Amino acid sequence: MSESITTTNLLDNLSTAVVVLNSELIVQYANHAAQDVFERSLNLLIGCSLNHFIASSSLDFERFQNSMEFGVVYSDSEVTFKFNDGRHTQADVSITSILDNQLLVEIRLVEQQKKISQENRQWAQQQAASELVRGLAHEIKNPLGGIRGAAQLLAKQLHSDELEEFTQVIIEQSDRLTNLVDRLLGPNLRPSFGWYNVHQVLEKVCTLVRLDPSHNIAITRDYDPSIPDVYLDQDMMQQATLNIVRNSVQVLSEQQNVVGKIQIITRIERQVIIHGACFPLCVKIQIIDNGPGIPVELKNTLFYPMVTSKKEGNGLGLSISQTLIGHHRGKIEVDSWPGRTEFILYIPIDKKDP
Repeated sequence: MSESITTTNLLDNLSTAVVVLNSELIVQYANHAAQDVFERSLNLLIGCSLNHFIASSSLDFERFQNSMEFGVVYSDSEVTFKFNDGRHTQADVSITSILDNQLLVEIRLVEQQKKISQENRQWAQQQAASELVRGLAHEIKNPLGGIRGAAQLLAKQLHSDELEEFTQVIIEQSDRLTNLVDRLLGPNLRPSFGWYNVHQVLEKVCTLVRLDPSHNIAITRDYDPSIPDVYLDQDMMQQATLNIVRNSVQVLSEQQNVVGKIQIITRIERQVIIHGACFPLCVKIQIIDNGPGIPVELKNTLFYPMVTSKKEGNGLGLSISQTLIGHHRGKIEVDSWPGRTEFILYIPIDKKDP
């Protein structure tokens, strides 16, 4: 019994997805990494055919049978998987015949290491860009106050309605620039962290979006009720997710002949690398829309301030969201192609103190 438990624990700590199939390609076992790949718990995977989760694949399933019949090891590199829920990925796959007519399938996501390296590089670039913008914002804000004050004093000395109109324009434009600079500098309130249910925050976001009469986009939710309370700032978390959902709403509203849909999904994710640190458990929040996708030229600079593809956008929403999620030691990932854009938020789950 102890040997079985030890083996299971070892497999669950592997970063490689391991699946055991019988002769009919029915799942008999899946470690934690495999559960993450298929986004299904062990109970939902066991007893189901592998084809039940995979819509299409470049994998040669006939060679599965050859591996079982002749005991040969079959491997293939950069296999493209398209899952029934719309996700797609590439992986290296190895198949080995084991005892009792079973197959041991190993799946290694080839994008994972590339994504970690790219994430670290982009994070450093975005941090440098944000520091530069914040520095410029401070330099702009100081003289703006002087310009506004001088315009107010000048207005008191003028006795012409026409000239007072000009000073009012100076005051209004100074206020507009000050508001923009404040948004560039980000939130200036002290964080108020506590233990909260993340679904309560998401429900507030859904309510705010549904009450907006400017669109008729449907929002569906798929929550994991087993997710424990998370140490977070409710207002920051709400603003971060609201910015992303509203971004999707704006993009979908600009599309013609497309029924806009947004889906919000919550799951538990294990062994998540965030800016070089590994967290055993994280909340994974997926915000998915069926819009046109993110333009290729914007993918690497999407979270930079003032970067946007929307006609009426100012390019601050996603930048602010990333800053707010960063306050939670989390990260935001994006996966996008025509017809589907997915923002993924990861927030570490800490253990409550006794």
